Amino acid sequence: MIKHIVMFKLKDANGRSEYDNALEAKNRFEDVIANVKELKKGELVINSADAPESNYTIALICDFDDIEGLNAYQVHPVHKEFGGFIAEIKSDRACIDYEY
Repeated sequence: MIKHIVMFKLKDANGRSEYDNALEAKNRFEDVIANVKELKKGELVINSADAPESNYTIALICDFDDIEGLNAYQVHPVHKEFGGFIAEIKSDRACIDYEY
């Protein structure tokens, strides 16, 4: 199994606050979960409002059977559309992919 964890620091953009962009990202990620068959489990979590401002805003936590599934997810049109939205509202990104 492959675990794919991506964290994004979001910003105020597109006429929405950082938090509203996080909510929009969470809604849009539901389309990714519903449409990418290689994604065995996916979740988008939002940082606690009480956590330090230096924390990342959201994290994607995804499970795949293997690296081939992760690679297929990366180029899937629904994921690419989601990535385009995130590119407009992010200020920073961190990622790790590991086998378990």
